[in-house]
Amino acid sequence: MASDRRDEIDRLVGFVRALRSAGIRSATSTDFIEAVGLLDVGAREDVYRAGRATLCDDPAQLPVYDRVFARWFGETGVGERMNPMTVTVERPLGLGADDAASGDDGDAADAPALASARERLAHRDVAALDARERRELARAFAALPARPPQRRGHRTAPSHRGSIDLNRTAREQLRRGGEPGPLLRRERRPRPRRVVWLIDVSGSMKPYADSYLRLAHRSFQSAPRTTEVFTMGTRLTRITPALRLQDPDRALAAAGELVPDWSGGTRLGDMLRAFGDRWGRRGVARGAVVIIASDGWERGDAQLLGEQVAQLHRLAHRVVWANPHRGKAGYEPIQSGIAAALPSVDQLVAGHSLATLAEVLELAARA
Repeated sequence: MASDRRDEIDRLVGFVRALRSAGIRSATSTDFIEAVGLLDVGAREDVYRAGRATLCDDPAQLPVYDRVFARWFGETGVGERMNPMTVTVERPLGLGADDAASGDDGDAADAPALASARERLAHRDVAALDARERRELARAFAALPARPPQRRGHRTAPSHRGSIDLNRTAREQLRRGGEPGPLLRRERRPRPRRVVWLIDVSGSMKPYADSYLRLAHRSFQSAPRTTEVFTMGTRLTRITPALRLQDPDRALAAAGELVPDWSGGTRLGDMLRAFGDRWGRRGVARGAVVIIASDGWERGDAQLLGEQVAQLHRLAHRVVWANPHRGKAGYEPIQSGIAAALPSVDQLVAGHSLATLAEVLELAARA
């Protein structure tokens, strides 16, 4: 029954590929297949345990692993045997039916094609993607590196550099009975800097709002205590509580229940004034990295928008404006809203593709 054995191996290799597409880059087929071979490939629990032991190297990966395993092998109970005819095969973007069953995930023939497909997706305009590509894009957000920006804290910690710690140095001298010893040093410990997302969900931002919310969710998961997320439409809505859900789809669904003004109009100046009055001056924006995600179309008073961005700039450590049109050929920030705000913006960046959105995260981390 060599063909049956080969089908089993192909299914396991496909599962590893699905994990890698979902963001578990450390997953490789060799150890997993060897571990399953020592157990019972028909028993769902054996396959599940073998995969957890060989494919995950971080506890944070387990929710992703569980979700992909349930989707790949079905919802049968643990310990039940799997019916090979009911296994669902999901293929990463760029792989056809023949590719999905052609050996290990490290095959030289597959790697260039897969890398090329992902590279093309990374640089395509989010608004131009079809439904399948949007699903692939949504999975790719989970793999983006996200680090909170750091600031120098007030507390110090022992260090090999920095200023001399007189107290510790004196105690060390006493412990040595007065004999000369090393000069012990200390430096101020870094602390996460707050990040505030202000995301425009008006009608003109409809093709991009989902991607910006997923980006904010990725940022929040990296530093939940120092990240705040708001949407701006006809009203300002704080959606931070909804983003505590680890699964991005569930988090965005919960956020959608909080936001009453999807795809409507927006008055950015009024929304920033509402943010400043209720949140900004009370400490949320003080010393923070503030990321405004908007195309800059202002239906209200452009002068008010300029004044509010200037006030926000005085409170914040850095103001970054991510505009989905910034990276398109021929774009100039001449619209009344963005033109009024630009003098108080530290950096105007593109935000129309996966690659440019990843740069927004990196820019925030370095701020």
